[in-house]
Amino acid sequence: MGANASSSIDSTQNGLSNPLSKSKKLEDIPEACVALVLSYLNPPEICMMARINRAFHAASSADFIWESKLPSNYKYILEKLLGLSVTGMRKKDIFAKLSRSNSFDGGTKEIWIDRNNGGVCLAICSKGMRITGIDDRRYWNYISTDESRFQTVAYLQQMWWLEVDGDLEFQFPVGTYSLFFRLQLGRVTKRLGRRVCNSDHVHGWDIKPAQFQLTTSNNERAISRCYLDNVGTWIHHHVGDFVVEDPTIMTKIRFSLTQIDCTHTKGGLCVDSVLVCPISLAEVLRSSDSLIVTK
Repeated sequence: MGANASSSIDSTQNGLSNPLSKSKKLEDIPEACVALVLSYLNPPEICMMARINRAFHAASSADFIWESKLPSNYKYILEKLLGLSVTGMRKKDIFAKLSRSNSFDGGTKEIWIDRNNGGVCLAICSKGMRITGIDDRRYWNYISTDESRFQTVAYLQQMWWLEVDGDLEFQFPVGTYSLFFRLQLGRVTKRLGRRVCNSDHVHGWDIKPAQFQLTTSNNERAISRCYLDNVGTWIHHHVGDFVVEDPTIMTKIRFSLTQIDCTHTKGGLCVDSVLVCPISLAEVLRSSDSLIVTK
């Protein structure tokens, strides 16, 4: 055995091939094995690993990887809401499509999925809600702004009766969801390239609280109240949470913002949108400075 070992060492030193001495490279790992490993990562990590080499890049496009990252209702979103066909589309391309904002219902609503966990998020703009007095320009105006994902917000100058409500019917995946109103007191403009907030019309919000309400077709209900004081700052006001247990049926939600005490006027309010997102993403909003949790 000593002679054989010596012969093996000598042959290696002489530059002869020794199969036992070959080191494995990443390119040598079977593509199926790479794909299986990638399936345990989240989408940003998969995209990062795809840059390692050609083998990893090819493996990262496997349909079974991306189907596990998609929400269970992705076919409903593509076909029913966006009018697209899933036939022939790779699951990776579907994920990329849905991870960007997609408008529907005449541009009054947007839908997208979170790039980290595939959670479904929806936003409804002010033009997609029913606002009492919106057609009377003495009270309300639509103003353009780049601070809204819809580029437009509803601005209340002055009114005795505030009532904003809307509804949404959607096939949600199983999970718990949170609903928020995105509001701001004051009208923001740009002056010499700087953000300036005009608060001349802001009044009446410190006398009585605004009321937020959420109801669902599953008989869930949430009511919260809050004094508005966020002058010049956009706030996500948490209205409530709801649970979806059956992903095969449509869930209808109704939401509202009211302040109907007619003993005083109120004004200077910007109504941007309503946001619906998984509660896991709502926790991120709760930890930010731009959120007020109402009571």
